[in-house]
Order: sequence, then C-alpha cells, then structure tokens
Amino acid sequence: MSENKNVDIWIAGAFAAFTVDLIVYPLDTIKTRLQSPDYKKLYTNGAKGYNGVNPSMFRGVYQGVGSVIIATLPSSGAFFTTYEGLKSVLEENNPRYDGGHLLPQPLIHSAASGTAELVSCAILTPAEVIKQNAQMVDNSRTDRPRVNATMETLKRFRSNPFALWRGYTALASRNLPFTALQFPMFERIKQSVRKYRDERGIRTNTLLESGMITAISAGTGGSIAAVITTPIDVVKTRIMLAAAESAAEDQKPPSQGAKSAKDAIVDATGKTVQSAKESLSNTVKAVARPSIRKGSMQIAREIMAAEGVKGLFRGGALRAVWTMLGSGLYLGVYESGRIYLAGRRGEKRTAEDFE
Repeated sequence: MSENKNVDIWIAGAFAAFTVDLIVYPLDTIKTRLQSPDYKKLYTNGAKGYNGVNPSMFRGVYQGVGSVIIATLPSSGAFFTTYEGLKSVLEENNPRYDGGHLLPQPLIHSAASGTAELVSCAILTPAEVIKQNAQMVDNSRTDRPRVNATMETLKRFRSNPFALWRGYTALASRNLPFTALQFPMFERIKQSVRKYRDERGIRTNTLLESGMITAISAGTGGSIAAVITTPIDVVKTRIMLAAAESAAEDQKPPSQGAKSAKDAIVDATGKTVQSAKESLSNTVKAVARPSIRKGSMQIAREIMAAEGVKGLFRGGALRAVWTMLGSGLYLGVYESGRIYLAGRRGEKRTAEDFE
C-alpha cells in the first residue's frame, strides 16, 4: 500500500473510533451493567425507578471513556491497516481456475478481519478491562465523595499491571467470530445495495451516498453478528470484571512474621534488606503465579445454572442496537473519511476504488 493510503487509513480509522466512542459509549456502559454478576444487587434491589431499575443504572455512563479513546485510536488504525493490507494481498494472490478463484470472497474477508482483530485486541485489551471496571464504579452514593472511576480502577492493578491483559483471550474469542460474521455480511450487503441503485440509475457516487450505504450495510451486518455472539460477550464481561478482583488479591500484603535481627540492616533506599528481598519476591510471584479467575466454560455453566439460556443473552437487544449504531457510524465515517482525504489531495476517488 502507498504511504498516503496508509496515512488515510490511520486518520480515518482514528476519527471513526473517536466519533463512535463519544456517541454510543453510554449504551455500552448500560450493557456492561446489565451483564454484570452484581446487576440485581446494585441496580434492581429495592429499586423504585423505571421498570424496577435503580436510577443509578443510568448515572455516570461516560465513566472510563478516556482509556478507551486513548486505546481505540491506535487499535483502530492497526485494525484497518492489517485488514486492508491482508485483504489486498489475498485478493492479488488468489489462484484462478475455470469459473472463478480458489478462495471465495467471504473467506478472504473473514481471514483478513480475523487477523486484524487479533492485532487490535492486543492493543485494546488493557483499555477494555479498565473501561468495564470503571463503568461499574458506584459514584451515585451520597455518603462519600465522588471519585475518578478510571483512576480508582487503575489503583487495583498497581501491584500487577500484567493483569490488565487477562481478558485478551476472552476479548479475542468474542471479536473473532463477530468480525468473521460481520465483515462478509457487510461487504455482501454493500455490494447488493450498490448494484440495486446502479440498475435503477439512482446512484449518485457522492460522499454522502457512499457513507450512508456503508453505514446501513455495516449496521445491519453488525447487529446480526452482535445477537449471535452475545453469550460470548456476557462471559467476556464477567472475566474482565473479575480481573480487577484478582489483581486486588495480588495487591494484598503477605502476613508478616516476627522481625529478626537482620531486619535492622537497611540499604541505601532506607528499606531493610529483608523487606527489600520480600518485596522483589512478592512482585515476581504476583506476576508468575496462576490466576485464580474462572475459565470461560465454567462461567458459562454457572450463568446457565443460575439464569438459564436467558442469562447468556442478557443485554443482547441493547448490544444489537449499540452495534447497529456503532458499526454504522464507525465504518460509515471510516470510508467517507478516506474518500474525503483523497479528495483533499486532488484525487478523484469513489468507494469502489478502496475495495
């Protein structure tokens, strides 16, 4: 890919991510709270609000948004660079045979989006863990001062920052099937809409039309994929919320025994030699020891036992709406942004030029 194309992809992807984060983030916060294991205790117990839900459910809906904005800018750029690059490579090297190509187009889109998602998740996971735990910080209580939800969450990971990546597998396990379902549907719907408008002579090839076609196609495909993958999303939410609890356990100091004579010897930093050794040892153990968190299958079985299949689809309708709006805006702004940036350089481009 040319240097200008790479720059366009990063700028358009970052702007699209920023736009979506600001507009649909409140729906994501409500979804996280719905899927939390403490949902009934925190948001319905003794509630007198709308439909039996405590009003605190709808407060602080932008908690944790800062960490996501910071991470989604590079992660979205990495996603689209990988996706567009791998898609181009696969299409250019797709062997021909009588009647077509060896690799069908949906498989190319799935492979490209899946690989891009793995790269993106590595960047996004820490922010996702911070975000979901910050969304659960209760700032509605009047008996204590308000706190910065993001900073409050970060404190829980001070002794073991590697715990921020404990949700990578869960995030990738959700996003891989989601993108593998969404992008082939998105590309197919987009082609069908364009063909329909071309056949009827109503195609205008304007920036607005291109953005609208992309947004509708992405939103439709995304909402279908979102409903199908909701059970994985529920499990992912539980794992990421548990990561903070696990990190807090790592932070608890070990029990202190009786001090010996060698504790009186201090080093240049003012710490006793023994305490310095114990501090280093505890840090290594906190990083290396196995996590006490539950596995995905165990969490899924517990949800099934407590709430049935309905529990695995909790927040599914909201997730579908959130994804329809989010995916539509995200990919619509992304593709429109690339056309606009190319136009600023004096290049006459249409959406088909970026296929």
